[in-house]
Amino acid sequence: MTETRGGTVGSPLVGIDEVRVAARRLDGVVIRTPLLPSPELAAATGAAEVRLKCENVQRAGAFKARGANNYVLQLSDHAVANGIITYSSGNHAQAVALAAKIRGVRAVVVMPTTAPRVKVEGAKALGAEVHFEGTTSLERKARAETLAKAEGLTMVPPFDDPDIIAGQGTVGLEIVEDWPEVDVVLVPIGGGGLAAGVSAAVRALRPRATIVGVEPSGGASMKAALEAGHPVVLDKTASIADGLLPVKAGDLTYLHLRELADGVVTVEDDDIRDATALLLTHHHLVVEFSGAATTAALQCGAVDVAGRRVAVVISGGNLDPSYLPELA
Repeated sequence: MTETRGGTVGSPLVGIDEVRVAARRLDGVVIRTPLLPSPELAAATGAAEVRLKCENVQRAGAFKARGANNYVLQLSDHAVANGIITYSSGNHAQAVALAAKIRGVRAVVVMPTTAPRVKVEGAKALGAEVHFEGTTSLERKARAETLAKAEGLTMVPPFDDPDIIAGQGTVGLEIVEDWPEVDVVLVPIGGGGLAAGVSAAVRALRPRATIVGVEPSGGASMKAALEAGHPVVLDKTASIADGLLPVKAGDLTYLHLRELADGVVTVEDDDIRDATALLLTHHHLVVEFSGAATTAALQCGAVDVAGRRVAVVISGGNLDPSYLPELA
């Protein structure tokens, strides 16, 4: 049987139908997050209107709950009999722990030795067994694969999978459903699952909208992939946006961004920190640095939004509380 995605026979791209199926599957499982107006950001940037898609209030604190649950809810009882496993800088670990709790199965997660304590404790609080390995996505992936083979665990991929992408795409579906007039969508990029899914949904429903991915300058793996014409492994990554630092963009997510998005911009850590402070002090939103990257791109003028209606995806809220005094 030939698989159809994105409306084209044989295409590997996720289509709007898959996103809508995911939305039905996730109904009652995840939160339909608010799209909050920000007159302050609109005035500061010259945009006609700015609205914040607040995945920082999502279950487990980030958009990752969408993709993880869309994936895990489809697994057979046999596949989850021994448990599930993933590798993550933090938010996907918590999302998989949540999905395992909903299914009533064991969860094992492999996190970097540098993982923020708030994300480690969050995964443990949801019942996950936490292992630590290295500092890069490739190192923790290798450890997770070894554990999966040894213990008969089913891997839940963090981003480079059509069901993960379809789940994350429900963010874009909700944006367009709640705001059909949206002109520009800014979405952060780590491995690219969120950006791929949002691009798939928004491009299908709002074809003329501008879709821009945002990465930290110290971890721009998707930008490097687009420039090279294929995913490449970065020598190193470094940024306060710990959730946006895979050393290599996903193969499938790269294809989505190449075909459906309008480009990728990068932001500096100082701009991310300033955006996080703004969201806290002016909007009363606790947002992790990774989640504030899109606001940073808007604030620093990385994207021309003059006169346009802009949706800004705030991807997560798992901010280390120790940062709050310096941001307030």
